[in-house]
Amino acid sequence: MAFSIAALSHLDEQDTARVKELIQSATIQDDLAPLSEHVLIHLHHGGDEHDEHIVARSADGIVIGYLHLDQTDEVAGPVVELVVHPSHRRIGVGTALVNAATERAHDERLRLWAHGELAMAYALAENLGFKKTRELWQMRRSLFAAVPKAAVPEGITIRSFIVGQDEEAWLELNAAAFSEHPEQGQLTRNDLDVRMSEAWFDPRGFLLACRGDELVGFHWTKIHGGRRSGGHDHPEIGEIYVLGVLPGERGSGLSRALTVKGLEHLREEGLGAAMLYVDADNEAAKHLYESIGFMHWDTDVMFTKN
Repeated sequence: MAFSIAALSHLDEQDTARVKELIQSATIQDDLAPLSEHVLIHLHHGGDEHDEHIVARSADGIVIGYLHLDQTDEVAGPVVELVVHPSHRRIGVGTALVNAATERAHDERLRLWAHGELAMAYALAENLGFKKTRELWQMRRSLFAAVPKAAVPEGITIRSFIVGQDEEAWLELNAAAFSEHPEQGQLTRNDLDVRMSEAWFDPRGFLLACRGDELVGFHWTKIHGGRRSGGHDHPEIGEIYVLGVLPGERGSGLSRALTVKGLEHLREEGLGAAMLYVDADNEAAKHLYESIGFMHWDTDVMFTKN
């Protein structure tokens, strides 16, 4: 089947709608989202001036493949994510998209994210000379089962985020808690505002731990699916979206207490299950979550050009 490839600095409204339809088709087929939240937010809010979009179209102009190229990380190198329509796979669309991104990348250290351990993703990476360099676990647990109790450390109070009051203090806390994290620790006020404008945002589920007037930890929960997250078709599921504490609070039991409080909130919202993402080599975090009943569900994989 003939198809064409085009690199665009901006997606117009029509192309954005077509890409979203493509993502929906792939999500239904594979039972998982093919692109990260970072890319989906950019699409929803009109993209970013640094984004590059590579689109594959069939002979009749239908969007059958999409690749997002982000070259803003000068430390780790450019990163790509892509999706191919289920009816147009195994005809070279994915290969053509990645080759086009390789030609446009200003840095040869190209990184490729694959969401879910799909055999076709491994085959594509291997054929193009990429090797696996990072694994991100998705873990899940039922909320119908009992949530273990956890004592809140002495001197700590936990409350919900207050819009218009806590933004700057939270950004400082987040930067300190994730000072060594390549993505989360660099969130800006604009990044926060964008997420707060999303349909799923609920300050009641954005829990802050305070020691006196100082923010020392947080658990930001999220609800995927259903009307509360913007009308997605799949059933609702809660997420431990981000959990962080100041370095000085590590080992105090605060992370466990915040995790449990967040799960209690999600259960009170009527949800039957919760999920989270964690780096596969983060043994401390995995041990915490496993002790609270989470189990490995799926794996996202990063491939790097050899």
